[in-house]
Amino acid sequence: MTVRSSIPAESLAQAVQALTAMRAEIAKAMVGQADVVEQALVALLAGGHVLIEGVPGLGKTLLVRALARTFDGHFGRIQFTPDLMPADVTGHTLYDQGTRQFTTRRGPVFTNILLADEINRAPAKTQAALLEVMQEGQVTIEGEPHPLTLPFMVLATQNPIEQEGTYALPEAQLDRFLLKIRMDYPPADEEAQMVKRVTTGHVGERLNVDAVAPLIKPSTVLSLQSIAAAVVVDDHVTDYAVRIVRATRTWNGVAMGCGPRGGIALVRAARAMALLAGRDFATPDDVKRIAPAALRHRMLPAPELEIEGHTSDSILKSLLGQVEAPRT
Repeated sequence: MTVRSSIPAESLAQAVQALTAMRAEIAKAMVGQADVVEQALVALLAGGHVLIEGVPGLGKTLLVRALARTFDGHFGRIQFTPDLMPADVTGHTLYDQGTRQFTTRRGPVFTNILLADEINRAPAKTQAALLEVMQEGQVTIEGEPHPLTLPFMVLATQNPIEQEGTYALPEAQLDRFLLKIRMDYPPADEEAQMVKRVTTGHVGERLNVDAVAPLIKPSTVLSLQSIAAAVVVDDHVTDYAVRIVRATRTWNGVAMGCGPRGGIALVRAARAMALLAGRDFATPDDVKRIAPAALRHRMLPAPELEIEGHTSDSILKSLLGQVEAPRT
């Protein structure tokens, strides 16, 4: 596959060096979960948001805090609860008796990395407060827009097991997430290493990211995102991504397939995957590797298949095996 890139070789080498160092720093706080860390970095490079699904105790919050610390970014956290109001997320205006003027109190969304913890525990009205933030990069308070400081990234978590007292995320909300990352139980050796690291010389279970050193500035993240956006995607690779997305709409056992935003997400994520691999061009393998994380939340299996135990992941695995990838 012949490609031409506009990325200078020196810039590419510096970007790869920075990303390699970021991975190493995150590993100082988080044991294992290499694929999860990689996908989180993909979303950061692509300027997208992430929905992380996993049972409690797997390190979802730790990952977010470690990632924010690597680039010295501001970290904000919102614990979603049934009584959380939209103004608690975005901010509100207050009347100051001293100055006799209205002042704006900004909410926790005004940060670089926002952890929306257990997002499905808040009702749809509160979840919708994040829609404008995630899509437009701004917050409207009393009719006045307030742009966010870039880079900005939402990492939302949810528990796939406990459904009591939760509210399903609307399809429009799910579609705003570039990736849906699934965190599973670690292998035995990694779990033993994690237990040893957390219990040796530490009191309690407080999350500790002190070992993670800030490597770059938020402005450098913007530069890395620009480099990722300049990664070459051949027309054949784009066509492959589009064919995968279109196949989900007609695939047997899929009640609702992916919309056009699925193809956009695939290409954006494939560029970031290529940069993480040290390349200035994306390949069909980049698309195929990131496809489950980019598409699993954008499609809905038919009820009869769900009863039989089929999931979006199993359907995507079959689909990816059938959609032919470009060879030249």
